Parts: sequence; structure tokens; C-alpha cells
Amino acid sequence: MVLILTSVSVNAGRVFVMQSRDTYTPMLSANDRSRWCTVRSLVDHGTYAIDAFVNERHPEKRNRRPWHTIDMVQHRGADGRQHLYSSKPPLLATLLAGPYWCLQTLTGANLKDNPFLVIRSLLLLCHVAPLGLYFILLARISEQYGTTHWGRILVMACATWGTFLTTFAATLNNHLPAAISVLLALWVTLPVWQGKHRATWRFAAAGLFAAFAAANELPALSFLAIFGGILFLHSPKQTCGGFLPGAAIVTVAFFGTNFLAHGSWRPPYAHRSDGASLAIFPGHLTDPESDGDLLEQSRRALNHAGLEISQQAELRPSHRPGRRELYDAQSQRRFALVATVSGNIQIRDWDNWYDYPGSYWNSEKRSRIDLGEPSRSIYALHVLIGHHGLLSLTPIWLLSLYGVWRWLRERPTNLLRGFAAFTTTLTLVCLVFYLARPLPDRNYGGVACAFRWMFWFTPLWTLCLLPATDAIERSSWRRWGVYLLLAISVGSASYGFANPWRHPWLYAWFWQNS
Repeated sequence: MVLILTSVSVNAGRVFVMQSRDTYTPMLSANDRSRWCTVRSLVDHGTYAIDAFVNERHPEKRNRRPWHTIDMVQHRGADGRQHLYSSKPPLLATLLAGPYWCLQTLTGANLKDNPFLVIRSLLLLCHVAPLGLYFILLARISEQYGTTHWGRILVMACATWGTFLTTFAATLNNHLPAAISVLLALWVTLPVWQGKHRATWRFAAAGLFAAFAAANELPALSFLAIFGGILFLHSPKQTCGGFLPGAAIVTVAFFGTNFLAHGSWRPPYAHRSDGASLAIFPGHLTDPESDGDLLEQSRRALNHAGLEISQQAELRPSHRPGRRELYDAQSQRRFALVATVSGNIQIRDWDNWYDYPGSYWNSEKRSRIDLGEPSRSIYALHVLIGHHGLLSLTPIWLLSLYGVWRWLRERPTNLLRGFAAFTTTLTLVCLVFYLARPLPDRNYGGVACAFRWMFWFTPLWTLCLLPATDAIERSSWRRWGVYLLLAISVGSASYGFANPWRHPWLYAWFWQNS
């Protein structure tokens, strides 16, 4: 309880000191600004579009835009006009809009005039308080399955101070809710695995939390699927009657809010390529003197396909070779003109929401890390033991590997052996998924103090520490080795306390000495 209280208190204190570089808001990066923009727009403007204030200027520092973010997309809204939207799935922001509306109704505070009051209040409610619950549940599981007092205390010391969940507790993000949801899904089903209870509500809660983890972290779909499959083998009736309906609630909410926000069932990150083919005609894109003829041919081809293009339509250059953009200012529709290998020009509906005038993702202003790592082998090296390494930044996870091995080898109970196999399978599946991503996605999670895409594994890996610490407790020199691993892990986690949206200390050290 001392470890829990000190960690929760320190993270609550961090919430009250966080502020941006311009000191105008407590938002720390483009990532959390993107979500706060949606929250503000929903309550203050009644829309998911954020272009009404994303370019607002600081009242004193006119060169600063406190609400600007690079994590946004552009597409036509329900009014037929082009608008900017957050690129983040809207479910989490929609949920936060509820308490923000209550706070605004009760106190009159709003995100424009009172950003510190509103954001800090919501972070305490939606991040720090759930983190405290996470610690308490983790402690109860440790007490139940740990066999030594020293081992339990060590596991809780790691949980409260040695992982990046605490680092990100003071800034709005999707990783913390996902990790807490994973633990909650495990917690409500423990009596089921132990054969004590088979109440349907436990299965429903497990489905709800597992699906919410997947709604916040796309690769956690693997957790939802495998976890649900195991429950089905254990109790088919309760899984179908409880787990599936619970997961369906989150699924409907996820896709429903996405449709409300974007008019599409697919989330923004699924709109990164050309849309459907609308027309095709013979021609070339390379001769700028023929733009007039090309525009007229495009207009005729689209008219033949049943699409009227106004006289205000114009051709725009594209940052990608073999392409042009056709933009109709009157209807604000965009089309992609693509040169085919057969010498024709294909007109496709514009469906790359990340490609718009002024987009950070198409500009030369992208940071080195956002360009992606060309070599998959180097990427894998740095993800595991390099400057963003899971094992180099948080070496306490080496003990998790040892713990998994012990549970698989010694087979203390079917439950613990199954949990070790489940965690191992899930980790390998998601690790391969991340390493196999295309070049733009091999960016280590962007500017963040660790490889944040695997933070949701934290409760699983933390529980796998139990058999390792229990075994090490009997050896004095091994205990000192564990203290060293814990010290490095705590140092890495606390390095980002001032701002989690910064490069890891190993990354900064590498580049400063290269």
C-alpha cells in the first residue's frame, strides 16, 4: 500500500505541474493535443471536425498555435466541405467528452478559457484514479500467486515505479487505458479459471474490457481473440451469452463513433491509399502545357461516369510520382489522376486522408524517426535491445522471461502454465506484427520515451515476474542483480516524467555521441 500510495500521489502531482513549452496549456505533444481537440470540438462545437480552432494563435505569442497538431487528417464532412479531424480513433475522446460536459455544466469551465483546470481534472479522473485501481488489483493477484514476501514486494515496486505506464499517466494517451483493460479482463475471470464462479456477468465484463483494450490498441485484437477462444473452450455457453455481447458493446461503440465522426466505418489510419476507380482515358501526366486538355478530358470522363465537375476545378501537383490531383473548389471533391502502365490515366476517388495541403506526413519537415527505419533487422535490434529496446530500457522484463520459463517447466498449476503460454504466444504474435510493418510504420512509435506500442503488455509481463522473484529470493547476490535491473527500469521510466513525449535516454545518448 505504501508503494501504491506513493506512486499514485507522485503521478497526481505530475498532473498539476505539466505544461506545454508555451505554458498556455498542459498538453505536451501533437498526440495528446489531437485527442483533446476532439473532446473540445464535441462539447463546445457539437462536431468531430477540429479545424475551427486547430490554428488558433496564442493571445500573446502570435507565432504559437497551442491547439495545433500533426496527428490529423482531412476529408469531406457531412456538409460536403473539407474539414480537419483527429487521426485518432474517436471512441476514447467521445468517452472523455462526457465528464468534460459535466464539468462545464457544473462549473462553467471550458477547454478554451480554462485548459489547466479542465485537462488536469479529467486526467486525475480518467488516468490517475484508474491507475490506482490497477495497482490494487495487481497487488491482490501478487498476494495470491506469489509465494515469498520479498518477491511480492519486488513485483509491486516494479509495477508502481519501473514501467512506462506511470510515465504516461500525466498525459492523455490510449496505452494506459488499454493496459488497465487487459488487467481488468484477467481479474474478473480469475474465479472462472479457479473453478469458483461461472457467473455470466464475469464473462460479459471480460468481453467488455478485452474489447476496450483492442479499441485502444489495434494489435490487442489478438488478446481479444485468443482470450475469448480460451474462455469458449472453458465455458461455451457463458462465452456466447456473456463475453460476446460484452465485446459487441465496445465494437458497436468503436465503429459507431467512427461513422459519426468520419462518415466511414473504417478508422482514419485505414484511409491511406486511393479510393475506387471512377474513370479511365488515354493520356499522359507529364506535359504541363497540356493541363488544359487534361482537365477537359478528366471532366468529360467523370461526366460520363455520372459525376459533374464545375468550371472551378483545377489540377494540382502531387508529391508522389506518376500522379496529379484534380480538385473541384465548388464541391470540394478531390480525385487522384494516376498514370497506368498501359499509357492511360485512371481517375480514382481521393481516399488518402493523410495527403492534404500542409500535411506534416508529406512534408520535408518530418523528423528523422518519422521517416521509418529502412532495415527490418536493425529495427528489430533497436526494438528489443537498442535505443528503444524493451529489454534495454526496462531490463526487469528479463526476469519475466525467466518467470515464463519457470512456469512452463515446473507446471505449478494448469492455470499458471496456461497463463505463461498465453503471454508468450501473444507477445511473439504482436512483436512479429510490429516488426513486419511497412517502412512508414517502422518508426518506434514516433517521439516517445519508449516503444509505446507494447505498453499494453505491461500487466501480463508484470505477473510473469512472480515465479522469477520467488526463485531469486533465496540468493543474496541474485537479489542484488535484480535491484540493478529494477534501478535501470525505474530510471528509464522516470526519465520521461517531465514529458513522456520525448526520445528515450538511450536514443538521445546514441545520437549525441554519434
